[in-house]
Amino acid sequence: MYYIRLQRRGVMSISVSVRISDDLVKKLDDLAKETERSRSFLIQKALEAYLDEIADYQVALDRLHDISDPVISIDEMRKELDV
Repeated sequence: MYYIRLQRRGVMSISVSVRISDDLVKKLDDLAKETERSRSFLIQKALEAYLDEIADYQVALDRLHDISDPVISIDEMRKELDV
């Protein structure tokens, strides 16, 4: 296992340590070399994307379980959007 320390210089930045597998480090290092970006930059961007996706997923789940929010068919949606 490797320890990666994330540290962003600037306002309100903190350092975070994570343990990741050798395989993931290799993929990360290969991408960092290919894109000429640092490990920290790539990890930060990946985490931002993941957090955005999981937040959207949670909103979708909440709406799915909200009985006051009706579920419509694809045909109804197309009709409402006039497509």
